[in-house]
Amino acid sequence: MSATPLDEPRTGLARLKNTVRDWLSEHSVVARRILWRHGERRSQFVDSYLKGLRGIEIGGSAHNDYRLDAVNVDVHDAMDTIYKEEEWRLSGRKRPVDIVAPGDALPFEDGSVDFVFASHVIEHFPDPIRALQEWVRVARNYVVLVIPHRDRTFDRDREPTPVEELLQRHEERLVSTDDRHWSVWTLESFLELCERIGVTVAGTLDPDDKVGNGFMVAIDASR
Repeated sequence: MSATPLDEPRTGLARLKNTVRDWLSEHSVVARRILWRHGERRSQFVDSYLKGLRGIEIGGSAHNDYRLDAVNVDVHDAMDTIYKEEEWRLSGRKRPVDIVAPGDALPFEDGSVDFVFASHVIEHFPDPIRALQEWVRVARNYVVLVIPHRDRTFDRDREPTPVEELLQRHEERLVSTDDRHWSVWTLESFLELCERIGVTVAGTLDPDDKVGNGFMVAIDASR
């Protein structure tokens, strides 16, 4: 059905609201503290898979703490990065880094931890397939991910990243130090990626039950 003149103001208003929301999320301490309060909630979805297990978290943060029994792995251990400053700004604390290592090249043996958990992290890897395969390698039970949903973040004007592009990046062994959202997903497009690379999905939740701007995927890493 074609748009009518009445639809145009509504569309414009929706875009304005989205723009204001994005700006507030990026620049307003009040808005960020509201998000942090949501981040203090426990996730029933995550707990249903990981409670009672011990594993690792990739890039864990103080202001969105899932309260897991996990060591924190990060590529940097400095406490003065923009991410650590943001943790302090929102929660009054900074989560220490236990192990310094690239998130897609972990210093762990195959199946040596119960789980790998990553929240709002995988989109920062130029080659997310490499990261996924690495996490499945070291986990003996689950890999649980929280991934920003294209429609509920500042990426809403971008198209979901095609699986073929992700496969090409992986084949080319793409590496970059640029810190940005390399990939954009909906739940459906991420599940398509999992199917193409042979990853077994144990469960999903959309939207996520913590902050609500993403979706959750539990991957069965058992052998």
